[in-house]
Amino acid sequence: MTKPVVLIAEELSPATIDALGPDFDVRHVDGTDRPALLSALADAHAVLVRSATKIDSEAIDAAPSLKVVARAGVGLDNVDIKSATAAGVMVVNAPTSNIISAAELTVGHVLSLARRIPAAHASLAQGLWKRSSFTGTELFEKTIGIIGLGRIGALIAARLQAFDMHVIAYDPYVTATRAQQLGVQLVSLDELLEQSDFVTIHMPKTPETTGMIGAEQLRRMKKTAYVINVARGGLIDEDALYDALTSGEIAGAGLDVFSTEPPAEDGPARKLLDLPNVVVTPHLGASTEEAQEKAGVSVARSVKLALEGDLVPDAVNVAGGAIDPFVRPGIALVEMLGQFFSGLADSALSSLDIEVRGELAAYDVSVYRLAALKGIFSRIVSETVSYVNAPLFAEQRGVETRLIVEAESPLYRNITILRGTLADGSTLTVAGTLAGTRMVPKVVAINGYDIEVPIERHHLVMRYADRPGIVAIYGQKLGEAGINIAGLQVAAPDATGRALSVLTVDSPVPDGILDAMREAVNADLFRQIEIVES
Repeated sequence: MTKPVVLIAEELSPATIDALGPDFDVRHVDGTDRPALLSALADAHAVLVRSATKIDSEAIDAAPSLKVVARAGVGLDNVDIKSATAAGVMVVNAPTSNIISAAELTVGHVLSLARRIPAAHASLAQGLWKRSSFTGTELFEKTIGIIGLGRIGALIAARLQAFDMHVIAYDPYVTATRAQQLGVQLVSLDELLEQSDFVTIHMPKTPETTGMIGAEQLRRMKKTAYVINVARGGLIDEDALYDALTSGEIAGAGLDVFSTEPPAEDGPARKLLDLPNVVVTPHLGASTEEAQEKAGVSVARSVKLALEGDLVPDAVNVAGGAIDPFVRPGIALVEMLGQFFSGLADSALSSLDIEVRGELAAYDVSVYRLAALKGIFSRIVSETVSYVNAPLFAEQRGVETRLIVEAESPLYRNITILRGTLADGSTLTVAGTLAGTRMVPKVVAINGYDIEVPIERHHLVMRYADRPGIVAIYGQKLGEAGINIAGLQVAAPDATGRALSVLTVDSPVPDGILDAMREAVNADLFRQIEIVES
């Protein structure tokens, strides 16, 4: 069988090749050699690039078999997303590869400004010893204001809390509950500017955010305050910043990004470079060995998923979409709940509600519908089920699905409930959550019975008339068969006096033992469920 061709157009780490695995024909080309690139694209199914290779409409037209373009980094300026989308080509990047590097660089700028490290270094390197000229300030008990409490903002908050800084943030898309989890106080933008000793901005660059820190905002800051931007050039009005720095409205600035890069000789950013109270770096946010390797490995995994027909969380155009890190851990849980649900169902599924309750209601959880269907149909159809084709299986079988999202969740921080109607008219409900700091996937309810069972490979679920000695009966049967019970939960009896037991066992139970157990406990529901990792 011919392997899909993966074309690597720029130098990437060996770990990138390893992440692809042995199932692809990996080829190399110099992406800056245009004729060679176009020729190599002729039979490529995927192409991996960094920033030097242009994947434009001409390149996409030259690649009739192309399924995915992968940019080993965050930016996509060198990829024509519109042309790729029109051709049905998925575009992926590595949006989280540099978040630690960017957060650490921000902290570096904060420390450099507070202790005047670059200026002191330059002075000493010139042979001068001017200790009194470089008196700095401590971070201890100062206030850091973070504009944009996303992934990078949250990392910065955690790191600067270790300095005993008071952390406040402005982000209209973050809930108070989420901020509280991070130990951060949400405030308005004006309050943040007025209260902060250091202001760092971590917003995407959009028409709304371009120049969002201008003359009016800088005037609100303390005269002793500093502003830092390692996010996107243009978020701070550079002319207004120059005026604020030279007039003493603020104490200093740390800049890694500029409206034009490199700063033009006659541009507003160029004059900032000469100011003694400015610390500058040449867009180094992602410039660490670790970030570069993470980017390559991340897109290699995305390419592998795309060519295998699975969900690609980092796709930016077709058959995918950005998935918030707060949502992502629940995908595997919901897929496992789907398997659990399917294992308990007595007849075909007619309709399914996927209910997501709790703090997740503030996020886009539409991927959970795909995960639930993939889990359910992976136990039903003989074909390989993916996130791409699972909705098709549901449509073909006339299964109606709804995604219901509610903020109210009295018992759990977040809970996902699969509630289905079966062809025989009965209903089936399975609920689960991620528990604790380790985010352990658990089933927490089955058909109204409250339990709390970590999801493992092998489970037995049984319902029976509650009476003394039941546990001993099935414990004896399994013991005689040499099968270890790794966990056991018995839910309280319902109004009819029937109890529900969920056992976790170390290995599959043979059919003969299952029949003997079912008969011994006189169970009206008895299922063996195997959870298979995708």
